[in-house]
Amino acid sequence: MEIKIREGPLRDKIFILQPMEKSLKLLIQEEQVFPLMGKFLDRGNTLWMDFSPANEELKQVDFSDTLSFDHYVFSKLRAADKQFGIGGYFEQRAIYARSGMFATDQADFRNIHLGIDVWTESGHPVYAPLEGKIHAFQNNSGFGDYGATIILEHQLKDTVLYSLYGHLALKDLEGLELGMPVACGQKFCQVGPFPENGDWPPHLHFQLMWDMLGNWGDFPGVCSQREIEKYSAICPDPQALLGYLPR
Repeated sequence: MEIKIREGPLRDKIFILQPMEKSLKLLIQEEQVFPLMGKFLDRGNTLWMDFSPANEELKQVDFSDTLSFDHYVFSKLRAADKQFGIGGYFEQRAIYARSGMFATDQADFRNIHLGIDVWTESGHPVYAPLEGKIHAFQNNSGFGDYGATIILEHQLKDTVLYSLYGHLALKDLEGLELGMPVACGQKFCQVGPFPENGDWPPHLHFQLMWDMLGNWGDFPGVCSQREIEKYSAICPDPQALLGYLPR
């Protein structure tokens, strides 16, 4: 099945929907892959975090208040005795009413999460899972945005893959240069604290893209229901790199 992405009169692109995840797994088979958080995530250290409307607990949380949101996340981790929480790839979420940046008419309300979130204490180091280079970086400031963001570019044989790291510490942007090489396994950023991380409980937003669609230093991390087909073609499942299926 094919999907055409309209980017302008002369810039239509065709993406093949079904083979994308399989092709990513094939492309990384011969690549060195390093644990994103410095250690492999497994059921011993990681808790699945459900932010879908099916989670009745969410009705008791004031997500407009970051301290309340933070208390919910980290009380869950402490109760389960886990260092990390994980989840979110193409999850329909019930938490985005906290910020006006997601608000549109109901048909286009953006509540489908395009990456994986790894919830953990601020300051936790983040490592490059693949060899690459700095493609872009900027501070996407504003309540509910990414905050400090770094995008890496990876060359996998004859295919380019981009990886996005959001909700970082502002100091992670210091000293970066476009095209700067980043080795596989190199610590290059960290989980940022709120409010500088976009005012979220500390976590890493990790997302993969086959194409930047003209974006620089930013890329949608959430889409609407009607955009699922488009973004499922562009954003492969990051768990192919994490190597962990939490449930």
